[in-house]
Amino acid sequence: MARMLLSTLVVALAAGSIACPARPGKVREAGDRPNFVLVFIDDMGYGDIGAFGSTDNRTPQIDAMADDGMKLTSFYAHPVCTPSRAALMTGCYPVRNGLQTGLWHPVLMPGDPQGIHPNEITVAEVLRQQGYATGIIGKWHLGDQPEFLPTNHGFDYYFGVPYSNDMSPYMPLNPRNHPPLPLLRNLEVIREVPEDQSFLTGDYTAEALAFIDRHKDQPFFLYIPHSMVHVPLWAGEEFKGVSTNGVLGDCIEELDWSVGEIRRKLDEHGIAKNTLVFFTSDNGPARGSAGPLRGRKGSTFEGGVRVPTVAYWPGTIPPRSSYGATATTMDILPTFAALAGADSQTERIDGHDISAILKGNTAKASPYSAFYYYRGFELRAVRTGKWKLHTDGTLYNLEADVAESQDEANTNPEVKARLALLLEQGRETIGDGPVWPIDPGISLPPTVRPVGRIEREPRLLIPRHGAKGQAAHEPPVRTKTVDVKRPPGYERPENW
Repeated sequence: MARMLLSTLVVALAAGSIACPARPGKVREAGDRPNFVLVFIDDMGYGDIGAFGSTDNRTPQIDAMADDGMKLTSFYAHPVCTPSRAALMTGCYPVRNGLQTGLWHPVLMPGDPQGIHPNEITVAEVLRQQGYATGIIGKWHLGDQPEFLPTNHGFDYYFGVPYSNDMSPYMPLNPRNHPPLPLLRNLEVIREVPEDQSFLTGDYTAEALAFIDRHKDQPFFLYIPHSMVHVPLWAGEEFKGVSTNGVLGDCIEELDWSVGEIRRKLDEHGIAKNTLVFFTSDNGPARGSAGPLRGRKGSTFEGGVRVPTVAYWPGTIPPRSSYGATATTMDILPTFAALAGADSQTERIDGHDISAILKGNTAKASPYSAFYYYRGFELRAVRTGKWKLHTDGTLYNLEADVAESQDEANTNPEVKARLALLLEQGRETIGDGPVWPIDPGISLPPTVRPVGRIEREPRLLIPRHGAKGQAAHEPPVRTKTVDVKRPPGYERPENW
């Protein structure tokens, strides 16, 4: 029944019976630039899919995509939601644009007066300038005020929730007094998300398939940042109780099904060979598995930021290929820009064009002379080649010890000294400041651009039930995290 309803919704969306304005774009020509489908899972750990070693979760569709494409085994995101999405959208360390935290919390909250600045250039804006239709289906989390929403930052179409699915009044005890969770189409709230979120992955998938139907004859960029597997975990009706790994496994199996539906839709329209599908996660696991890696979501150990990543582009990306050197979500913008024939304005970004690697040059060294690990605005570690130095002085050889279990600082003092210099360079050129809250009296490096901020009082997208006036739009309470009872799955990271 769920799949029948999904098919009905896809047909309705494709036929235009549900309002979803489409921007006229350049009609595709033979040999034209590729489409881009970017699947961004929330809180999926390095060890949560079969292609990266999971034996707990069944992911045949993603595993087949990895077999038909490339695994990137040292691919990095950032420790939590907002900074990861900022890095992906802008191609730079989120400390550059003030989105390394929310105003008073590690991520943006409902009614936060801050968000992505109007002067930031997103990957969607770059591609739209090249004639691409651009759509986002899922979780945004770069600000919920109208100025910050996706359709004001390069996307023609938006369907999804503006922040994490746990920012809801239905969470246990609701310690921060969250308002109702809104579901948006473009700038309009179309419904309140109830406690039962089991429809989300299915609806996101239907919207994504309909977007492909509408834009199959022109270049398109489709960004699918799923709400799952962030807690609270909800699987669709057909997936409840079918896995061997509880509700987490159910959700992962439904996400795997969704990836398979995307691939089938591309095949149906005969555009698979002209589409790059990129699958990755925003940070390490909250409830899932980091595989052999140390640490979890929120930490700057490998398990907090190294994420399972697969790139698929039949006929272009060699099947059963793998790349083990450093690459990151910051590379999405310059890589997609290069493949689309656009200028990615490299003076604004920290990422690199890895299109040659994706096309098969896997012997190519990482373009990163140094990759910096940040938690909030605080610099916590640096990696160059196989070596990683934490700011506490511990040194690890990631090729020999991916679990970061054997400190080699005493046996390799010259390596430690060399990486310590890189840390100092990072402090000077990128920054190193407080975690949060942001102290307005602290001077930031000239490389840091201003965060977006509204001057008026923020308004919630759905007013609080039973409240009137400004009280209906009060943002969540700034409770100290240590004072609240956290639901299962919110383990404090090891080096938090």
